[in-house]
Amino acid sequence: MALKPKIFKLKLTLSDLNRNYYDTLNLTLAQHPSETAERMMVRVVAFAFNAREFLSFTKGLSAIEEPDLWARTLDDQIALWIDIGEPATERVKKSTRLAHAVKVYSFNTKSDVWWSQNQVAFSKLDASLYRLEWPQIQGLAKLIQRSMDWSVTITGDSAYFATESGEAEITVQTLQLAE
Repeated sequence: MALKPKIFKLKLTLSDLNRNYYDTLNLTLAQHPSETAERMMVRVVAFAFNAREFLSFTKGLSAIEEPDLWARTLDDQIALWIDIGEPATERVKKSTRLAHAVKVYSFNTKSDVWWSQNQVAFSKLDASLYRLEWPQIQGLAKLIQRSMDWSVTITGDSAYFATESGEAEITVQTLQLAE
């Protein structure tokens, strides 16, 4: 019998001062049995930094041909493709052919090594790459509850999360911006 995902409900009150984007979003997160709490939180951070109409979580780890998040247009084109983790350069290259914009959020202890080994190859691709600090993500993951009501304020390269069980700041380091 296959393990089922854990379901989390998140009410996200978002204030993105960089883009003048303000919204209250009711999100349902499905944590794949093999997904860590930290990885799930990176999906939330990426969602917050890229919130827009039609942005949604995909099947994630259950569907390897899909990104972790995407925004599709009304005519079913992929406007935005977001991968979480340290994908292979070939995967990012393929996604740049499928989507209008591609972003990657790297976050764990292997992030520095992954970036140094692949930086030259990524520089040839039209994709934006970001790194999140592992200790900050671990701190955010400690705030998870099955039902959450969070407030997020984004300014500059930081997101401030205020929750019922504490606060966390996540800083995003830009590794590469798409042209």
